[in-house]
Amino acid sequence: MHSLSKEKINFVLLEGIHERAADHIRQAGYSSLSTRSGALDDEALIEAIEDAHFLGIRSRTHLSDELLDRAKRLTAIGCFCIGTDQVDLDAARKRGIPVFNAPYANTRSVAELVLAEIIMLMRGIPAKHMAAQRGQWLKTATGSHEVRGKVLGIVGYGHIGSQLGILAEGLGMKVIYHDIVDKLPLGNAEPVESLNVLLDAAQVVSLHVPDTELTRGLIDARALKTMRAGSHLINASRGKVVDIPALAEALRSGHIAGAALDVFPVEPSSAGEEFRSELRGMDNVLLTPHIGGSTHEAQENIALDVAAKLVRYSDNGSTMGAVNFPEVTLPDHVGARRIMHIHRNEPGVLQAINAIFSAAGINIVSQYLQTLPDIGYVVMDVEAPDTPALVAELDRVPATIRTRYLY
Repeated sequence: MHSLSKEKINFVLLEGIHERAADHIRQAGYSSLSTRSGALDDEALIEAIEDAHFLGIRSRTHLSDELLDRAKRLTAIGCFCIGTDQVDLDAARKRGIPVFNAPYANTRSVAELVLAEIIMLMRGIPAKHMAAQRGQWLKTATGSHEVRGKVLGIVGYGHIGSQLGILAEGLGMKVIYHDIVDKLPLGNAEPVESLNVLLDAAQVVSLHVPDTELTRGLIDARALKTMRAGSHLINASRGKVVDIPALAEALRSGHIAGAALDVFPVEPSSAGEEFRSELRGMDNVLLTPHIGGSTHEAQENIALDVAAKLVRYSDNGSTMGAVNFPEVTLPDHVGARRIMHIHRNEPGVLQAINAIFSAAGINIVSQYLQTLPDIGYVVMDVEAPDTPALVAELDRVPATIRTRYLY
């Protein structure tokens, strides 16, 4: 792919992405930008992305291998959300398309929601609210507790888990955590050696783990039995982490006093689709529709974060923050032409690239290379005129996926 001037590079933003993203892109000099308020069906999506160089989506747009095959000009994808499950990351990488997201931009919003749920569960608010809706006056202190002095167990002590711990300590809670990676504690939080120890000790367990083979079904019937009688469970991480039928049984039996869930194994794909769950109708449960990061502040942070990553990749080839691509942080290219070569990670590629420049008598000012097992990304600043023939030579290297150059 040869370089284009900024006014000819097409940005397409779908699903009502916060307007700060479009503002940032335009301020960077990109005027060819279209936005859509919602997700598109496959046919409309194909039409929208066929001429797109940069595509911005949220969680409802699914980009399969087949759809990506129709987007011949697509250079990068921005997921304006936390997860990237909606994109076939391997298919994008094999086409030389980096995918960016905003993994930390909603940290505060999720932590605040969980903190509110801790207080609501400890006070028995869900059941009292449902009783009042039915005309009952459930004025009792039975099962109602302050959070001060209680033990909060955080499973997964990353950005959200650690910030939740700081906020909970501000309310006087004792915080313990477990993570498969050693993490330095913030505040007075204390690590524990195993999940079982945490489950047995905590009065509230909050889950903040990614969706992996290790975490799917992590909180199953056995784990729920290990939890303290009368304790509470909160899941604002990934839906498949909790065995929902087992949780429903633990709630019905009273072993688990209450639960709050913001994520589910199967979620409606649109507002018109019915939400189905065994937890519906249970008085001791708070159910929210995956809104942990749905605050104005979080959406603005996400918009600026992902838009900036797309602009940086377009402007200078930097790929820091890409989830499926070799990560390279690059300085500005002043006084040199920048050429970016994406290729299958095979022996001899760099040698072939350098031989082309050597044969043409072109000086390489600087060179950056990062690889993944199946793909390599080499960026070169060279002293060369605007010669399409040179780029054509690079395109002919057998392992080439695509070549870009910048003015």
